[in-house]
Amino acid sequence: MKVFKRVLSVILMAALLAFSCVACTKETEATKKRKKVKKTKEKITTTETPDDPDDPDDPTPTPDVFDDTFRVAISLPTKDLQRWLDDGTRMKTQFEEEGYIVDLQYADNNVATQVSQIELMVDSGCDVLVVAAIDGGALRDALDKAKNANIPVIAYDRMLMDTDAVTFFVTFDNYVVGQIQGEFIVQRLNLDAEDGPFNLEIFAGDPADNNSMFFFQGAMDVLNPYIDEGKLVIRSGQTDIYDVCVAAWKTSTAQNRMDALLDSYYSDGEKVDAVLSPNDSLALGITDSLLSAGYDEDDFPIITGQDCDMANVKNIIAGYQSMSVFRDTRILADQTVDMITAIAEQQTVPVNDTVTYNNGVITVPSYLCVPIFADINNYINVLIDSGFYTEAELS
Repeated sequence: MKVFKRVLSVILMAALLAFSCVACTKETEATKKRKKVKKTKEKITTTETPDDPDDPDDPTPTPDVFDDTFRVAISLPTKDLQRWLDDGTRMKTQFEEEGYIVDLQYADNNVATQVSQIELMVDSGCDVLVVAAIDGGALRDALDKAKNANIPVIAYDRMLMDTDAVTFFVTFDNYVVGQIQGEFIVQRLNLDAEDGPFNLEIFAGDPADNNSMFFFQGAMDVLNPYIDEGKLVIRSGQTDIYDVCVAAWKTSTAQNRMDALLDSYYSDGEKVDAVLSPNDSLALGITDSLLSAGYDEDDFPIITGQDCDMANVKNIIAGYQSMSVFRDTRILADQTVDMITAIAEQQTVPVNDTVTYNNGVITVPSYLCVPIFADINNYINVLIDSGFYTEAELS
């Protein structure tokens, strides 16, 4: 009888243990499901990807479902430029379609406002921070706060300078942007066959924006040989980036500078043949200045640009602007979503450049998208057929 009781006791204990293990297993599986997408507080790895950002065979992972507590904070400079308004709208839409909670804020081109916004975003418990800086070197303290909270920071289209708190950089190949602009001027003036001389004036972007140097250097590396040969003449003599830069990319400042150049160096009847403008905001001011000075379709100079803003594309159609580099922000937003997807799932983050972009403290792993340009000959294919604009919007 005692033996029977002992056997019965052993059997009962075994049954209880088995039940406990099954319950434990179910609980563990449920916990894993709840934590399928968890807040990232661990080390993030990177992997280099092919140079073509549009490769349909690129095996970029996308999750089935995102935990609705995963929060993306986005700080952009201003609503005053169309490209930032479009970028913000597109990113917010795509992130929300993927199931993220999105906090999108614009800083009205005020550095103190952007600092305050970023600090509040960190305090609110965001899981990743996307920043397009007004001044790339003015956000160190706010970014340090993000780093101390283990929040990954993606520099969006503008490098964050002098900090080790930036995790990734996503942009277009900005040196190539400048090259495209310079090569367009060379081809339109047929500088390899013509002796010239042709009159050129040069503009550069905001000195607080690290991209300005890449745009400028890319273009000048193309144009300098022709300047040295005397085929291109800069009557103002202003060739240093700090002499030709335009703070905050302001249209009015560009117009005032072009007014001054025309009054000082072209009042003798000489004409400007080409103006290197790094973006569309500056190109608008340059165009308005030239129109005010009496230039018309017959003698309008070559004017470059960037962003394919609607007003500038209309000027291209009208013959007042020659081209605009198209940095399709849909591609940029798509790539940012892919990077954040990888962060959320703790997978390797796709980058294709690990050597170019040093911010003064670290070399930041980057993904460089490929730009193209639009002009009178291809704008329908590049901008309308691709769905970026409708024909009605440009009419």
